[in-house]
Amino acid sequence: MVPPDEPLQASTEVANQVLQGMMPTPIVHALFDEPTNTISYVVHDPRTRAAAIIDSVLNFDAAAGRTDTASADSLIAYVEAEKLRVEWLLETHVHADHLSAAPYLQKRLGGKLAIGREIVTVQDVFGNIFNEGGDFKRDGSQFDRLFNDGDRFAVGSIEAVALHVPGHTPADLAYVIGDALFTGDTLFMPDYGTARCDFPGGDARLLYRSIRRLMDLPRAMRVFLCHDYKAPGRDRFMWETTIGLQSDANVHVHAGIDEEAFVAMRTARDATLSMPKLILPSIQINMRAGHLPEPETNGTRYLRIPLNAL
Repeated sequence: MVPPDEPLQASTEVANQVLQGMMPTPIVHALFDEPTNTISYVVHDPRTRAAAIIDSVLNFDAAAGRTDTASADSLIAYVEAEKLRVEWLLETHVHADHLSAAPYLQKRLGGKLAIGREIVTVQDVFGNIFNEGGDFKRDGSQFDRLFNDGDRFAVGSIEAVALHVPGHTPADLAYVIGDALFTGDTLFMPDYGTARCDFPGGDARLLYRSIRRLMDLPRAMRVFLCHDYKAPGRDRFMWETTIGLQSDANVHVHAGIDEEAFVAMRTARDATLSMPKLILPSIQINMRAGHLPEPETNGTRYLRIPLNAL
């Protein structure tokens, strides 16, 4: 007998409480950062005004080596205008395409910074790639909370569950907050497909199984994505869909596509992709929970660029 998937059962129960009117519907505000094609979210409880910020962006001009907080400041402006109380700063994974603004937001708004417990695997792999010394902790202690699969938490009066969805990276989480699912890079819009799996620690077979698991959530569940790149023939950016639409129409992994076919497609597709433009600065910062390196003796902060390592 197959044992019950308790984290998935808990997630379904949480979603159904909203769908049946037993718990308030979370309000979701999206902010699209076009230079990185990233969508950050503020999700809040309309009863208590408690909020979580998911996958924030610290703007980075790689050519100039310059950061700015324009995107994060837009999130702050929304939080302040809506009189929200930030309880959580949630990361779905260690992003390879943008820097996290979580420490800046935490300083301004408070909240606990959280990610999946497998961050320690990412820190170990990339700690070696960047030749980090003994002062770099590989235990996830840069974050306030490390979620295990099925860990429950709350945003105000709205229940939430963390789901481990490895494949894109070992540490990917999806967050169920009421009837809203935040998938990170696991899924894209149905007409665009799924995330790549060719980074260190990625695994197309695990991604397929993670997605199939998510497809067992209620079909009416709202799904919010971390990126959009406009599928061919679509002239606007989109980032909200449903489990039902993903199951019926995702071009890479809709119902009826088996694991071997998906793995073959994903492996062949990934072999054609270039590395993200910001992968080296992004992972270097994000595995530190978004904290920039300490200034050196001249007062300047520096990033490392390992040559021929990826």
